[in-house]
Amino acid sequence: MGNRQTTTDVILIGAGIMSATLGSLLKELAPDWSITVLERRSTAGEESSNEWNNAGTGHASLCELNYTNEKPDGTMDISKAVKVNEEFRVSQQFWSYLVQKKMIKSARDFIVPLPHMSFVQGEKDVAFLKKRFEAMSANPLFEGMEYSDDPAKLNEWIPLIMKDRNTNKPIAATKIDSGTDVNFGSLTRLLFQHLKRKKVDMRYNQNVDDIKRASDGTWQLKVRNTQNGGIERLNAKFVFIGSGGGSLHLLQKSGIPEGKAIGGFPVSGIFLVCRKPEIVAQHHAKVYGKAPVGAPPMSVPHLDTRFIDGKESLFFGPFAGFSPKFLKFGSMFDLITSVKGHNLITMTSAGVKNVPLTTYLIKQVMLSKEKRINELRDFVPGAKSEDWELLVAGQRVQIIKNTPAGKGTLQFGTEVISAADGSIAALLGASPGASTAVSVMLEVIEKCFPSQLPEWEPKIKEMIPSYGKKLLSEPELIRELDASNVQVLGLSGKTKKVKQSV
Repeated sequence: MGNRQTTTDVILIGAGIMSATLGSLLKELAPDWSITVLERRSTAGEESSNEWNNAGTGHASLCELNYTNEKPDGTMDISKAVKVNEEFRVSQQFWSYLVQKKMIKSARDFIVPLPHMSFVQGEKDVAFLKKRFEAMSANPLFEGMEYSDDPAKLNEWIPLIMKDRNTNKPIAATKIDSGTDVNFGSLTRLLFQHLKRKKVDMRYNQNVDDIKRASDGTWQLKVRNTQNGGIERLNAKFVFIGSGGGSLHLLQKSGIPEGKAIGGFPVSGIFLVCRKPEIVAQHHAKVYGKAPVGAPPMSVPHLDTRFIDGKESLFFGPFAGFSPKFLKFGSMFDLITSVKGHNLITMTSAGVKNVPLTTYLIKQVMLSKEKRINELRDFVPGAKSEDWELLVAGQRVQIIKNTPAGKGTLQFGTEVISAADGSIAALLGASPGASTAVSVMLEVIEKCFPSQLPEWEPKIKEMIPSYGKKLLSEPELIRELDASNVQVLGLSGKTKKVKQSV
């Protein structure tokens, strides 16, 4: 095949939720810009954004206990929960804009109301949850949160979790009805359908083999068609690398100094899934518990109602695992080939520091289905093995970098790495990822297009009314936006009546 060359304003690598969000924002801000999307799979949203790969189910810090922690003086630190909640609200505002402008036909195709709950057992954790509830319910972002340690009330809220439970030891839960279940796979596909209508050039089965800076400061990509082996050269003024676990390798190929001394640590996940209607009908919530000691933050156990392809199912997990692949459809050599001269010390230091984590992950990989079912029984005492099946989720690649805390520090969360001139940016990391996609992509826009920002700001504020404001200091604006989002996104449905235990 010949070496064709094409020039475009923007190239987005990876057809996941991040590229879909950035492409949708840029098409509103600069409608005349030409955008090309490159994806090595045959369709959009097949990797981390896929609904079966645990692409977050609406992380808004309403139930995730690992976003709050008790300080040595006994006070509760909810600052991370506040940050993630504000970022999720930014996403909701943008989704509302897309629905209002008919760019997405129906919000019900990707978001539904679902109570978010935290559930704990034992005196120490009950005391922690009560303190957390007191700190959060006093905050306007978490208005409407309820707390109960009464087994009768908990049986109303979570009958499946309470059925056959020994209530001799203290138990408690918090519940907030403003939570949601978000299908990020569906949202990703809807956004790309919208972008295709806007004449964005969508190219599937395309692998980016190399990225080099051209003499004029633009970026030249060597792109290979995975079906016929054809090579094409693409040239762009701006490149965004949003290919999940594949981003680190591409960032390294770009050669930008900002990408040096950064490594990646892959973590896989496995879920138990129940699709039996008579069991699914007994649970209607996203319920988070406490992570076992030594477990990484992404392994906090939770039992979620999920809405996929018009059907409800229950997901329990995740059980952490280890694979050297950086993508679910990646290579067993991904981890070893990510080690370069500039990040060797970083990676080695991380290896030494994280022996307990590695041991934990190996133990998790070795768990039999029956042992996983035993862990599920901590949540659902009457769970039967034959009602649940194992599902392998997507790969997550956590960032390893040198920080003030030391060399080779394992980071949890997402991070935008961009060139000094803003001509290329990559997104690394994982959770809460998809739920905060709009905030993260606005950060890309602010870092990479500072000269356009003054001209774009009015449009950004039209799409995201809270842009540039701290929601926490404006309770009235929170209520106003909540009311608008509930109406536009169809989140006003009454909480579904769950089938009680008998």
